[in-house]
Amino acid sequence: MKKKMLLLVSLALVLTAALSACGKSGSGSGQTFRMNLTTEPPSLDVAQAQDQVSFTVMSGLFEGLTRMDANGNIVPGVAEKWDISADGKTYTFHLRDAKWSNGDAVTAKDFENSWKRTLDPNLNPPAPYAYQLYYIKNGQNYNIAQDNPNHITDASQVGVKAIDDKTLEVQLENPTPYFLNIAAFFTAYPIHEGSTFAEANGYVGNGPFKMKSWKHGDSIELVPNENYWDKDNIKLTSVKFSMVKDPNTELSMYKTGQLDWAGAPTGSIPTEQIAKYRTENNKELNIKGIASTYYYNFNNTKKPFDNAKVREALSMAINRQDLVDKVTKAGQVPAYGFVSTGIHGVNGEYREEVKDNYFTEDVAKAKQLLAEGLAEEGMTKMPAFSLSFNEGTHEQVAQAIADMWKTNLGIDVKLEKQEWKVFLKNRQSLNYDIARAGWGADYNDPMTFIDMFTSKGGNNDIGFKNADYDALVKDAYATNDQQKRVDDMAKAEKILIGDNMAIMPLYYYSSAQLIKPYVKNFVVDYSGNIDYSHISIEK
Repeated sequence: MKKKMLLLVSLALVLTAALSACGKSGSGSGQTFRMNLTTEPPSLDVAQAQDQVSFTVMSGLFEGLTRMDANGNIVPGVAEKWDISADGKTYTFHLRDAKWSNGDAVTAKDFENSWKRTLDPNLNPPAPYAYQLYYIKNGQNYNIAQDNPNHITDASQVGVKAIDDKTLEVQLENPTPYFLNIAAFFTAYPIHEGSTFAEANGYVGNGPFKMKSWKHGDSIELVPNENYWDKDNIKLTSVKFSMVKDPNTELSMYKTGQLDWAGAPTGSIPTEQIAKYRTENNKELNIKGIASTYYYNFNNTKKPFDNAKVREALSMAINRQDLVDKVTKAGQVPAYGFVSTGIHGVNGEYREEVKDNYFTEDVAKAKQLLAEGLAEEGMTKMPAFSLSFNEGTHEQVAQAIADMWKTNLGIDVKLEKQEWKVFLKNRQSLNYDIARAGWGADYNDPMTFIDMFTSKGGNNDIGFKNADYDALVKDAYATNDQQKRVDDMAKAEKILIGDNMAIMPLYYYSSAQLIKPYVKNFVVDYSGNIDYSHISIEK
């Protein structure tokens, strides 16, 4: 799920384990890799998936036109080569002899059908990531019908077309230097006509693995796809995902040899144990900064959170350094903006070129703003409200935030822990007051953070609407001038955070996991995703 052609993505993925010279490769049942998802994937439908758990499973089941190698470079996937027009607006992909897990040939039409299905305005529910395909000519005009004078109903006008079985032509609205990274993203995966997405039986993919079993609420097992074009380079005989909600149980399973991997991206290690392992310099603990941001959503459509002063007050009353030092304890960095560290700007990192100084923490000012905001809403005190979060270590963060609000503003909040699928549905339907959120880069460009909060963005689950913000995103889309793009996106970020505090940034993530020494050749990329496709077990 990333990009680069402008070299935007030379943020290298980290190959954390190299083959040991004396190590001996295992065989048979010994080539099983086991990790924890924490919860049931909400959806393994290419058009509907929107979360890390689902992505992690799907990354083994599918492959896009392109993919990322271990060094963070775009390499051929289903497309063995491609041509780009001189104006940067037409991509012609030439497909290799690839097959689906049921033996059928993967064709250019499978990509065309998948992308147009995701963009279909009548898809129910709507695809949350449809906007990732707005780079395609008429993608947005086909997808958005309401209040869109340019809406088209003829899918043939969308700029993706199978010329023949092995040739896919894609026309873009504007030159998009990172489109090859979009082509690797899960929303751009193909679909097999007739495939089901809710059970192992009938689930057809084109990736290095296929689904052997899906015991809902319990486990998923993948086995090698014998029809995968690069099957000879797949060493694992199975990938077993458990669904254990409690971080302490996950850690216990790791210690007793039931898991080979514990922690990020889909599991959790108790924070006090992370601190202990860091102190002990435990060699199985892997921590690195990643291009992801942890934040809280405000429901911008619900009183009193529709008032910017109330939102600012709640955000300014938080001590983020205390939060990362005393609660999360894994090297996170306090966040005062939305675009994460580790994202490319013009000549270096965006967060170095555009400082995240959109606000400061100030309890006295927060009290003043809260009083003013509530008065504007006709209120004399903060009404009862709730803070919702999902399973894992999020409860500790929520409790710390609640304590700070109580101490600094004298307000109480009800904490609500929800099952992941329910939590996502409530957040997307704006059925919450304040909710925890996290966003990892889908490709290495600030736009992966910025465009999600446009008025009609499929992942805009805060109800934020701002015409100036939308215009800046549109302008950034339309230019190939990287300095202008970054300037426009920085202005948009200021509107989002500095002017409106539409969300509450808390910290830039780090990725922490425990990994058994015999797990070799795994990749943790710059945004914290795991590529397990080439793992081998070297006992």
